[in-house]
Amino acid sequence: MRRELPGQGASRGSALGRARVRLPHVLDVVEERVEDVAAELDRLHDAIRIVRAEMHGLRQRLHGALAQEVGEFLDLHALLLDDPELLHGLDDLIRDGHYTADYALRLQRNRIAGVFEGMDDPYLRSRIDDIDQVIGRIHAALHRDLGAPGVGGIAGEILVTDNVAPAELAQLQGQGVMAVVTTTGNPLSHTAILARSLHLPLVVGATGALQKINDGDVLAVDGGSGRVVVEPGAADLREHRARLRELARERKQLRRLRREPSRTLDGMDVKLWANAESREDVAEAHALGAAGVGLYRTEFLFLGSRELPDEEAQFRAYRDLVLGMTGRTVTIRTLDLGADKADRSGLVLENEPNPAMGLRGVRLSLARPALFDTQLRAIARASGYGPVRLLVPMVSAREEVVVVRARLDRVLGELRSAGQEVAEHIPVGAMIEVPAAAIALPAFIDALDFVSLGTNDLVQYLLAVDRNNDALADMYSPLHPAVLRLLYKVARTARARGKPVSVCGEMAGDALFAPLLLALGIEELSMHPGTLLEVRRAIRGSHLGELRARVPALMRARDRAGIEAWLQRQAPVAPGGD
Repeated sequence: MRRELPGQGASRGSALGRARVRLPHVLDVVEERVEDVAAELDRLHDAIRIVRAEMHGLRQRLHGALAQEVGEFLDLHALLLDDPELLHGLDDLIRDGHYTADYALRLQRNRIAGVFEGMDDPYLRSRIDDIDQVIGRIHAALHRDLGAPGVGGIAGEILVTDNVAPAELAQLQGQGVMAVVTTTGNPLSHTAILARSLHLPLVVGATGALQKINDGDVLAVDGGSGRVVVEPGAADLREHRARLRELARERKQLRRLRREPSRTLDGMDVKLWANAESREDVAEAHALGAAGVGLYRTEFLFLGSRELPDEEAQFRAYRDLVLGMTGRTVTIRTLDLGADKADRSGLVLENEPNPAMGLRGVRLSLARPALFDTQLRAIARASGYGPVRLLVPMVSAREEVVVVRARLDRVLGELRSAGQEVAEHIPVGAMIEVPAAAIALPAFIDALDFVSLGTNDLVQYLLAVDRNNDALADMYSPLHPAVLRLLYKVARTARARGKPVSVCGEMAGDALFAPLLLALGIEELSMHPGTLLEVRRAIRGSHLGELRARVPALMRARDRAGIEAWLQRQAPVAPGGD
């Protein structure tokens, strides 16, 4: 019988397929004991080796934005798989209690969960989700031969579950999953961002889906509207086919924009930069006509390795980036480890009480001067091959920028003295992602050559809302009046001093937000290459003069609903695809 379930669209696309229902990551296993302890230990260790190999294989296949976003979680899960407390605890339960590996996993999971749940810090409490993901992977590997749900055999199906970790999403697509429906989550989570990069339809917040959908039910999923139809009727099937045709037409129109300028209806050119971290990203950005690279993440050189990359390894990566953009400017962000980015070299502090506000970004670089000088030397050497800008993350005060610029000038001088070819001047910019930096920008913008707004963290810190906390999903929104007023203030400050200002957070890659950012005075956007053409189309259908004339009405909006109403009235007036 036909049923319709409402949810939130998180990644556009239309899918039709059978449901594969996966219950939450709770091990519902009964207490059982074994006689052959050695065999059970071997069974457990074999499962752990399988999971390690699978995660390593997935890590090796990733590239581009996926290597950054998914890789962070895979690296964290790999660290958990090597955690002596987890592994020795499992062995002891089997050896001393003669428990099955399945029941030992359940007991050990509950022990660790009890410790995490007793912590005061909400970020650390949320890490139990990673424990559940790792335990769930091991449990699935124990029963691989039994065809356990969630492992293999899901090609052409639509996964219905409570949540999906970012580390799992690429693997699911590789197994042939057509779409994902979750009962929790929000459209701005890491999972949603990755789903959009993968062009995998995703609906989140479909409350009751686990109770109302059965394995094998036929589902029609619209990742744009968030609509999920169980056992669709003839009209639903016609709508699904119409959406597919519309998506195909849209893709064809977007392809025509590859060589078109990013120019508004009233003739204002907008710079569209690309976020990148791999040769594939750079090649795609170049082919789509990106103005350059607005954010090159350097963390991927450090993540997943037990050894810190030396100057030569970093130089080769940065040089190849510069050469790949054939004269277009590249913006290299200095190391931004910390928060949820766990490295394996021991660089990031272990057990940091509040990692999101701890030793990360420029703070970590200044605390490790030898490491920082090595990176600056590699970037400076790469500047001899083409235009390079330096972007400093997590800036909160003027003195940080002054110290960075002084260190860069010293490194440039040393390299010139050694006969190295380097740029005469490397522009230095700051990531404005800490509210203090946004507020105090007038006091130190003279020390900067450009400004880049990192809206993901800025929104999170400004609203005191963890964007990965499902309980606060409705509160994390860039459409909060305080967020827009702060963006407007930063843009005005930068423009008044003649300094370029861009947005490189998730807002920049969402075509719906393009008119809003243009209205606020931001004329440079940096995004994943996969969203560049959609944003270009939105810009070509916008009239900058009219948008700027409506800014006073936008600034008068008192709540999110008022801002959303303003946005709806600013829909582009022309497709810009011809």
